[in-house]
Amino acid sequence: MQKIIFIANKNSLDRHKLSIEEPIQRLLNSKIFSIDIRYTEYHGHAALLSKLAIDDGANIIVAVGGDGTVNEVAGPIIGTGVTFGVIPMGSGNGLARHMNISRNIEKSLSLISAQNTKLIDTCSINGKSFVSIAGVGFDAHVAELFDKGSRRGFFGYSRIVASEFLKYKSKKYHLIFDNGEEMSQRALFIVFANSNQFGYNITIAPEASLVDGLMDICIVNKPKIYNLPYIANLLLFRKIESSSLVKIIKAKKVIVTRKKKRVVNIDGEPIKFNKKLEVTINPLSLNIIINPNGSKV
Repeated sequence: MQKIIFIANKNSLDRHKLSIEEPIQRLLNSKIFSIDIRYTEYHGHAALLSKLAIDDGANIIVAVGGDGTVNEVAGPIIGTGVTFGVIPMGSGNGLARHMNISRNIEKSLSLISAQNTKLIDTCSINGKSFVSIAGVGFDAHVAELFDKGSRRGFFGYSRIVASEFLKYKSKKYHLIFDNGEEMSQRALFIVFANSNQFGYNITIAPEASLVDGLMDICIVNKPKIYNLPYIANLLLFRKIESSSLVKIIKAKKVIVTRKKKRVVNIDGEPIKFNKKLEVTINPLSLNIIINPNGSKV
């Protein structure tokens, strides 16, 4: 008997007018799985529920929600050997899209039931873990405003990008990589990518891999307003690295120094950090349920 605990973001489920209890009970074999479903009640609750699930002896812990919920639930599991699963119920679903995990509950539950797993890399920034993507600059600025806003989804995100882009000024960053290379430059934003995208199939690091032991550090300069349609197409068609405005460097570690304490976007969650950021890769540290048919890691 395997103990499987689902940690579900009730707000995400309510927003999509979905319930997971009936399909879970119907599709998971009760002779194989001991099933428990726990719902988050406030911001940060998913991480606490994940820790409690580990203490309760869970063999499998499944995050049901968007990228923020996925990252919160995954954090305590990293390095424990407990199996992690994802049922994507957010709007962006960056990690799930990278791994080709369906938003259809029945399809994602079939993957949970099959239990095909793989060890993947995770990352940390000043000790705070993340699975998919973190970023500074305009990326983090948008994430902060999006978190405070009431409108969810791609159009809510796009509206903030459109309203803030012209007035946002590029910031100066100093970077030191693990090979000793240093650089100082202004950038619209810098992304530390473990997976390939922000979500919504907006691909910022087309060659990113969850199993290569490296981050893709994407340094993006601010384009002119008339170049935005071109840049948008490159993002959507996974060709952003071909732009002269973008530099992508693979590394195991990078230290980034900014002029001020500012917000960092960690898988959609805006968190204020000190001026100095130490970002590192944690190779093959999370055992995750994958889609063996067409899964990209």
